[in-house]
Amino acid sequence: MVELAFSILAADFTHLADEIARAERGGGTIVHVDVMDGHFVPNITFGPPVVEAVRRVTKLPLDCHLMIEDPDKFIPDFAAAGADMISVHVEVCRHLNRTLQLIADQGVQPAVVLNPATPVEIVFEVLPMVHHVLVMSVNPGFGGQKFLPRSLDRIAHLRRLRHELGLNYRIEVDGGVADDTVEQVVRAGADMLVAGSAVFAEGKTEENARELLRIARRATEVSV
Repeated sequence: MVELAFSILAADFTHLADEIARAERGGGTIVHVDVMDGHFVPNITFGPPVVEAVRRVTKLPLDCHLMIEDPDKFIPDFAAAGADMISVHVEVCRHLNRTLQLIADQGVQPAVVLNPATPVEIVFEVLPMVHHVLVMSVNPGFGGQKFLPRSLDRIAHLRRLRHELGLNYRIEVDGGVADDTVEQVVRAGADMLVAGSAVFAEGKTEENARELLRIARRATEVSV
């Protein structure tokens, strides 16, 4: 089943609880929290206190995407704040297996992230450990970027590997997912769609979320 993980990075922070509620009414089932540290990526966003605040206003699972250096240091704090899923970038994990196990030891679902220039093969050995693989379809650091078309091949590659290895990890895609790209993304194999600007644009959060999911699920029916 295709799910919408709406990114609160693009939400109106003066009415964040309301924005989350609207996205949920539109069919969103996951709250995506983009955590940036100003070092691994050129932007600074949220820390555990924001995750804790979001946890108080929704029962939806919180998907914390850590775009930070030295994630091991902060994983327990994000878990304690209420994260249900934590994803880390392979590029900053010296011992990726150990980091993913640390996430799992907190009672949180572990995931690994691939930047656009990072080969899919680099995560082959940890695929049995992860809840999902997050494919960055833009360069991380800012919302509102255009989708990188070669990401479709990477999504399809992960889908083939999942079948060949008999695994059940999910495939999440983040970056440029909107009405004009979501159909291709789903047909390639994605089943968790991260969208921020496309959901929270123009004050039409509920309507935008519903339309994005309508297109995505239509694509699923066509591909079947």
